[in-house]
Amino acid sequence: MSTPGRPKGEYRSAQHEGTPVNAPPESATPRRCVVAALTCFNRRAQTLACLQALQRSAQRAGVSPSAVLVDDGSTDGTGDAVRAGFPWVTVLAPPGPLYWNRGMHHALARAQDEPAEAVLWLNDDTLLDETALQRLLAQSDALQAQAGRPVILVGSTCDRAGRASYGGAVAASRLRRFRYRPVSSATAPARCEVMNGNCVLVPMSIARALGNVDPAFEHAMGDTDYALRAGRAGHALYVAAGFVGACEQNPVAGSFLDASLPLRSRWRLMMDRKGLPWRSWLHFTRRHGGWLWPAYFAWPYLRLVGASLAGRS
Repeated sequence: MSTPGRPKGEYRSAQHEGTPVNAPPESATPRRCVVAALTCFNRRAQTLACLQALQRSAQRAGVSPSAVLVDDGSTDGTGDAVRAGFPWVTVLAPPGPLYWNRGMHHALARAQDEPAEAVLWLNDDTLLDETALQRLLAQSDALQAQAGRPVILVGSTCDRAGRASYGGAVAASRLRRFRYRPVSSATAPARCEVMNGNCVLVPMSIARALGNVDPAFEHAMGDTDYALRAGRAGHALYVAAGFVGACEQNPVAGSFLDASLPLRSRWRLMMDRKGLPWRSWLHFTRRHGGWLWPAYFAWPYLRLVGASLAGRS
């Protein structure tokens, strides 16, 4: 479910064009505190644009901007540029490579020590709308009042064409429990079971009770695992109404899902950290697959081989 922490093209929203990266905060009286957690690698322009959009959204919401960014060994000066332009961001540089999930593990560990009311998971290729944080907090407050307890709120994003790209989802069926159907609503929050980690508002009480993302996952699956663990622990997950920002979907071309590639190439990509590495998938299916976990584990690998052989014949 997670988007990669590696470059996949840059997108800068028109509302941010022409604004200096280190623009001073607009005058506002901070009344709430939310800390964002991010990880990055060698996409300086996108990371700076993401933080600039977060700053604008925080100011609009009357929130004091705060963030923890893990720089996973960037060589393009991302870490130094963030330190210079965004003094409210704590930049960490633990040894790596970490990729998305393990980078977020470090970022969330530090963020959970901050005196904030919530942690905002945020991908550095996600550009929040100016009203995004304001709307997320308002909907979170309303859901908490309705449920009598805090809830996890997932923000949906769209691509350049306005199509949904990332957000929350539910299982297609009881047997196809790892095949997910996206959930969205333009008018009111909707229940979901799993989430992409691109934009997620997690109340600090839930974050500290549930714990961190599991570092056993090499890159992806940590957000899906976190959501399933949250549901099992009795925490409700909702998708916020409307889109909170922009994020392009990862392309299929050049991935293990690319049917134009030969079997050997697809298998190598599938075993890569950003594909479906068997150690991470084994950990995930054993934890969440029930007694059918061996079938869930084997199915995608058998399907890839079968589809490739059938296509070749």
